[in-house]
Formats: sequence, structure tokens, C-alpha cells
Amino acid sequence: MSTDVLHRLPHHLVQEAIDLDRTDPLGARRGEFVTPESVVAYLDGNSLGRPLHVTRRRLVEFMDGEWGERLIRSWDERWMARPLELGDLIGRAVLGAGPGQTVVADSTTVLLYKLVRAGLAAQPGRNEIVADTENFPTDRYIVESAARELGLTVRWIRPDPATGVRVADVVAVVNESTALVVLSHIAYKSAFIADLPAITAAAHGVGALVLWDLCHSAGAVEVGLDDAEVDLAVGCTYKYLNGGPGAPAFAYVNTRLHDRLEQPITGWMGHAEPFAMGESYAAAPGIRRLISGTPPILAMLPVEDMVTLIERTGMAAIRAKSVQLTELVVRIADEALAPLDVEVASPRDPAVRGGHVTLEHPSMEQVVAELWRRGVIPDFRRPRGLRAGMSPLSTSFTEVVMALALVHDVLAG
Repeated sequence: MSTDVLHRLPHHLVQEAIDLDRTDPLGARRGEFVTPESVVAYLDGNSLGRPLHVTRRRLVEFMDGEWGERLIRSWDERWMARPLELGDLIGRAVLGAGPGQTVVADSTTVLLYKLVRAGLAAQPGRNEIVADTENFPTDRYIVESAARELGLTVRWIRPDPATGVRVADVVAVVNESTALVVLSHIAYKSAFIADLPAITAAAHGVGALVLWDLCHSAGAVEVGLDDAEVDLAVGCTYKYLNGGPGAPAFAYVNTRLHDRLEQPITGWMGHAEPFAMGESYAAAPGIRRLISGTPPILAMLPVEDMVTLIERTGMAAIRAKSVQLTELVVRIADEALAPLDVEVASPRDPAVRGGHVTLEHPSMEQVVAELWRRGVIPDFRRPRGLRAGMSPLSTSFTEVVMALALVHDVLAG
């Protein structure tokens, strides 16, 4: 696509993007990612992150070495420990979590189910689950199915879709009957950041546990799980952690709960002695008990590469650039797209806005389809939302202005 389309935007915003790219302390990181010429601007890093060049080399090395040469010996030499080692790396670099509390295992859905059921079982005598109607469908479906299986009641919070769940919303519904509160840290539609420490404290005040979904948080914003005394958390690795399609998820269980939690899918790899092939199940100590079947070792390599890059860069620097990127989107929307009836459907305060910005317009589904045709890749969320999801380590400011200039071009005709 020609840069001629940039005339659609105010010159000072285009120049600002150019200047930001020139002085960007993380700019050199972009060269570490695969960036095909067919993609003019990629604003879907909050759904699927770009792959790293180093991962291509590591996959070949893995096939020739750990898998091809060492074969099954690699289970003893490396693979049995990898889910916990990678979990500790994610905890340290991304989650603000000490060692021995994070593990990489199944999909987000499976880990969410495990933690919901385990959290409920650890709260005997309590018969209510708190969740919200604006959460991602999987979270709502799992909560509903767990409540149905156990004969529990779901108390639904109905937050403002333009924001998200607030502390007062939680305080209004939790009580001594609440077993578990299940919420997303960042709303997948609006990018509103919930007050994780305060909501966790409010739930603890009535004796409830809290399970946080970190899918839109991990790698985009700083998360302090240990400092906030979070009980349980789950998150995917294919968004800002760039693990690739179907990459395994991670689960966090605070150390104080390890002996109380009994996960419901008692597979052999979570056994205290998996190769003893015993007659009955005995849970492994610590976070390892959350593993069920054979861990997806091959799929962990891209995650390890990206989280290593995140640790090398630092979440504070990543978050700082994320704020700059989303601020640029909001300013362009206000100055250039608002006259075309585009509305910002994300929080305007960057302190409570995650790594993406949702822009709404009645014709946005057609706009996104045309953007994809021209090599600009955001995503569409029904009924009228374009999500511009910027991954700070791989997204340039110039990409943002190119993408939004094309949005203007399509809408203006």
C-alpha cells in the first residue's frame, strides 16, 4: 500500500509517529520478529503475536538435538522439568510471581476449568460463584457448567460494557456464601483494566477466593500477583507472549493454596510418581499437581523465546510503549476519525486501559474486511468494533498511522 494514504491524517500526527519510531528505545526489537512484506500493518497482536526469527532456528535445533538425537532420553534430561521452568520464567518476567507457583500445561479453557473446580472444592459450605456478563465466552461457559455440575448459584455482575468490573460491583455481590470470584483483569472488548489488588482484597474480606483471567494482561501490562495476594490465575501464551496458534496456557496457584487444591483432571503426569504406574492417584507436591497429561513440549519453545525477550526488555518499558501506542490511536480517532462517526469504546485514561483500543462504527465489519484485503490486520468484534491491538515489541508507531489512515480512506470513500 502506498504511503499516499497518509494525507488522510493530520500532518502533525504522522510526523509524531515518525519521530516516536526514530527515538523508540524498543525499536530495534522489531527486527527480531518475522514481518512479511504482505502485511502493511499488524494490529492484532492481542489475538495472535508475531513469531520470532530465533524460534525458527530453535525448532530446527530441537528436532536435531533434544528430539532427534536424545529421543526419549530428553524426558529425563530436560522435558519433565520444562513446564515448571517455563512457568517460573513467566512468573518472574511477566506475572510478578515467585518460583514454584506457575506451570505451563493445557489450553486456557482446560486450565480455567481445573482452577474453577479446584477453587470451588477448596471452599466447602459455600454455594455461590461471582462472574460478569461481559467476560470472554469461555469464562462464562465454564462458570455456568461448573455451577450446573455442582448445584451452585452464579451471581452475575452486569458491568458497563464501555468500562468493566469495578470494585463497587464486586463488593455489592460478594458475601459469606461466595466461594469463588472469576473475572478478567483486562476486558477483552474495551481493554478496561480492573483493579486487581482492590477486588482481590474485597473478595478475601468475605472469605472468597479469586481467579483472574490474564489473557489480555500477560505481556501487555505489569501484573503483581504475589503483591496482591492473588489466589488463582490463568492466561494464554499466543497473544502478547507470541507462542503461536494453539500454544499452551499457564496457570498460577498461590503457594498458600497448594495443599488445599485438588485439581479435577487427575492424569498420570500430575502424580507424585508418574512412572510408578500406581493403582491410585497421589498428587505431586506443589504446582506440578496441576499437570494432567503429557505436556506439549514442542509448543513451549516459542513461548520460552518470547518470554526471554520480555525479561530482557522489562515489563515497565513494554508497558510504557504500550501506553504511547494506544494514546496515539485515541488521538488519531478523535482528530481524524470522529468526524466520520467513529467512536472510541475504550477507556480514555491510559492508567485503566490495556494494550488495545476498540473503535466503533456501524460499518466496521466491512471496513475490517477491506483492511485485511489491503494488508492491514486488526480484528472485528461484533456488533461494530474494530480492535487495534498493538504488541509493543513488534508494532511500530508508523504501522498505527498507516492502519488508521486506511480506516479513514475506506470510510470516506
